[in-house]
Amino acid sequence: MTGAARVRRAVPADVPAMVEVIHTAFAARPALDPPSTQLEETAASVGRVVDGSGALVALGPDGSVVGTILLADHGERLGLHRVSVLPTHQGEGIAVAMAQAAEDEAHTRGHSGVELGARVELPHNVEFWRNLGYAVIDRAGPHLTMARELPVAIDLATAEDTRAAGARLAGLLRAGDLLILTGDLGAGKTTFTQGLGEGLGVRGQVTSPTFILARTHPSLGDGPGLVHVDAYRLGGIDELDDLDLDTALATSVAVVEWGEQMAEALAEDRLEITLRRRRGSDALVDNDDLDDTDPRELVVTPVGRRWVGAGLRAVLTGARSHPAEEPGR
Repeated sequence: MTGAARVRRAVPADVPAMVEVIHTAFAARPALDPPSTQLEETAASVGRVVDGSGALVALGPDGSVVGTILLADHGERLGLHRVSVLPTHQGEGIAVAMAQAAEDEAHTRGHSGVELGARVELPHNVEFWRNLGYAVIDRAGPHLTMARELPVAIDLATAEDTRAAGARLAGLLRAGDLLILTGDLGAGKTTFTQGLGEGLGVRGQVTSPTFILARTHPSLGDGPGLVHVDAYRLGGIDELDDLDLDTALATSVAVVEWGEQMAEALAEDRLEITLRRRRGSDALVDNDDLDDTDPRELVVTPVGRRWVGAGLRAVLTGARSHPAEEPGR
């Protein structure tokens, strides 16, 4: 949770306060053409949602309702409607806390993502959702549909599970895709990338690129090649640019190890992949091979429109998936 707000599911007793929050929040916004329908909400209409598909409320320090989101099941994605925060409590992280809680609710219900409506006349609102990882997937006049796919986390009991997960993911990849791969020494980054290479059908043995910074593996067929980069010893984005990955991405999939907070600038659409040891180890290793007795967790966070509706969760089904534990949750 963020700030002082506590977010929970709404109950019927919250309905009057929820209507007041919706009306107050949307009345404070600029007039729109065509006008917004939020001010048409009543206790009856909000009550039907609370009793049906459900809603969330954010509570201030005194326990009063200061924010709300109405929920709706939209097939694979959970819809977020009437996202409202009292003007007197804006800037306190309440909307972020509610968005995080809504994503948790989507996980619980088995949705692969979340979506909401936005208006082009409210650019600050659109930018707020972009900063939370949402992308515009549709537009009808001034009405935007924004969505994001949720992180997928799976348990990997063995090295073969890790390699197989990479091979399954390869089936979704195409030239231009960027994967930022993070994990401690021995977490299985090279093992995972070997699976990617096998799934893509590329030439050459995939090994750690530590001492040469980047290895290129051309495709043996009609698919994309693989560029495997180790950014650990790079000094920043300028040195990463010197590798000319923009050119490589035209025909290849790029995997950048240790690229967090550096490689994101290469592409708006990407997969941020983290491998974690389930049991900690103090032993330092000089390679990234997995010990079959030390299980891992793989967390894949999709970013950008490219991955909305791409079927990522369905592909990564070789192990039981569960809600990813992200910072701030």
